[in-house]
Amino acid sequence: MTETHARHTPGTPCWVSLMVHGLTATQDFYGSLFGWEFEPGPRQLGPYSRALLDGHEVAGIGQLPPDRHLPIAWTPYLASDDVDLTAETVRLCGGTIGVGPLDADEAGRLAIGSDPSGAVFGVWQAARHLGTALTGVPGTPAWNELLTFESASVAKFYETVFAFEEEPVVSADSDYVTLRVDGRPVAGIHGVGHALPRDRGPHWLTYFEVADTDEAADRLTDLGGHVLKGPHDTPHGRAATVSDPEGARFSLVQSPR
Repeated sequence: MTETHARHTPGTPCWVSLMVHGLTATQDFYGSLFGWEFEPGPRQLGPYSRALLDGHEVAGIGQLPPDRHLPIAWTPYLASDDVDLTAETVRLCGGTIGVGPLDADEAGRLAIGSDPSGAVFGVWQAARHLGTALTGVPGTPAWNELLTFESASVAKFYETVFAFEEEPVVSADSDYVTLRVDGRPVAGIHGVGHALPRDRGPHWLTYFEVADTDEAADRLTDLGGHVLKGPHDTPHGRAATVSDPEGARFSLVQSPR
């Protein structure tokens, strides 16, 4: 089901953004993988482009300054009606704010922070740019999941900052919390203990919808990406964890039809 969106409820993931060293090569990779086209976006943080699918904005890709050695990673942005207040709450609850709050032209106001475990996320207060304008079709963000050591303490942070409702998945062998806004599931927190990659630590993982996970994983490899966990069936559909040529991790998911 294709959905186009108006203003996002506070706490809802509303945008995903990737900062890389090679902007053109990265655009070519995702353009070939997802069918994205690109147009220039706000340049507050350097060269930046918005990815479009059928004319709808779905994600952003920017260029890191040559001297910035940050992990190359997809970053989800959570909606806020007052990014300055949200940033202050992040700090009060044990998180940090690394960038902002600052205005992105007339598009909106943003901050980039990290939770107490170190996982990086963004906060977006929309003005002209509401965020991801299309979901539910291949090439669009489908889900965001935090991979962390254990869910309980980190879930409390996100609930306090963004007023999420929490729904633990009760299971002997799984530590999983679903975050909800107005009763709707909007993101997940997965406690994986020592299964976290050592070079990454806790991090957010964005799932992108594809028509065929196996075919998309093959195409990604041909384009210079890497399959980290091959296609497998999950309760949410057939998924694979992959990385792009610069090492940004993300997941492909083929939702159940």
